[in-house]
Parts: sequence; structure tokens; C-alpha cells
Amino acid sequence: MAELADSGGPAGLSEVSSAVVVIDVLRAFTTTAWAFAGGAEQILLAGSLADALALKTRHPDWVSVKDGPPAPGFDTVNSPGHLRSLDLTGRTLVLKTTNGTAGALAARNAPLVLCAGFAVAAATARALAVHRVRRTTFVITGDDGLAEEDLACAQYIAGLAAGSAPDAELCLRRASRSVRAAEIAEGLRHGYPGIHPDDVPLCLEADRFPFAMRAVPTAPADGEPAYMTLRPHHV
Repeated sequence: MAELADSGGPAGLSEVSSAVVVIDVLRAFTTTAWAFAGGAEQILLAGSLADALALKTRHPDWVSVKDGPPAPGFDTVNSPGHLRSLDLTGRTLVLKTTNGTAGALAARNAPLVLCAGFAVAAATARALAVHRVRRTTFVITGDDGLAEEDLACAQYIAGLAAGSAPDAELCLRRASRSVRAAEIAEGLRHGYPGIHPDDVPLCLEADRFPFAMRAVPTAPADGEPAYMTLRPHHV
């Protein structure tokens, strides 16, 4: 059984299912998928920009990533178009975004937390089947739980997990007409930093990668802020 849950931040989940799939299509969990495809070993999901900077300060070799324009202390931005050009082999990334990381941290107490966008949709559905999940909550992180691109992706994954054959192209068309896709296009027209021309096309490519992405709570070292660790989950 699957249900959609609204999560606008850490307080967004009042109940925890046996599995939670946190959706952020545009762009966090497409960016992370491309980072893993580029060789990244793990991605730490930070609760705040200050926490991300603190982790970066303690580990200067880690790659720090944030939403929006470049900023001091951060190595790059939350953009699949930008990250796909980097050699991330064996690297650890620290990521803080407005919606995706907050949604994952809100679900931290669930037995199974998967982070997803269209790029890893089929693999995410396979992971739910392999883990024999009986009840899944899909957390729609964008637009206070109303983001059309996230809803379309959640419904696509839920359909695959249920054994049906959802129309991927229909779901992708819905996502392409979303408010967030339009905002990114507008940002490109005005030269807004932190956006790559290929971001939306990369985010709206279904089943590009064969792995899911699993997030687990991690006990930080002394003096480090709390975070979750995201890794590829091969099924």
C-alpha cells in the first residue's frame, strides 16, 4: 500500500511507515544520482547551511554543495548539469538543499528511507519490492507537498512498485509543465547563477541509472552536526 505525505520540512511527517520514499525531482535527488554516477562514494545530507559548512571545515577534502548561487565555503551548486562534469571518484559530498534534504531528515526514523527522482525511479520501485515493503509513504518535498513534478514521479514509482505499467512519458510531461520547471527556465533566461541549461532535461529523464539511493541516520564524530548518509543502493 502506498500513500502520499506532505512534507514541507523536518516537521512534515507525523507518522512513519515501514518505508519512506522522499521525492525531489528538481533538483536535489537528480543531482545526487548524477553524483553517484560520477563516482561519489557517499553524500551527507545536512540539516542547515551552517551544519554543511561545519562538516566542510572539519573535512576540507569533502565536496560541499548547496541550492542557489555559488557561495563562500561551498564548492559547487545543486545542479545535475554542473555536477556531471566533475570527477567525483571516491569523494564524499555534503549537501544542503531547501526541500530534498529536509524531507529526508524528516523521515530519518523510518526503517527504510529511499531518496528519488525520475532518474532512479525504476530502481527505487525494485528496492521496495526486494525489501517486501507493505506500506510506503511518498514524501512530496517541493512546493509544500504540491509540486507537480514530485507528485508525478511518486505516482510513477508507486505504479511500478504495484506491478502496473505507468506511462512514463505522461508523467514526464506533467513534470515538464510544473511551476518549478518554469522557474528554472526563467532563471536561465535571466542568467541566474547556479542553474545549468541541461538541468531540467536531466531531471526529466526516467530510469537513467540502475541504482536506488538509500539514506540512513549516522552517528557523527564528536563535535560534528547530525546528518544522514546517502549511498547507492543496488538491487
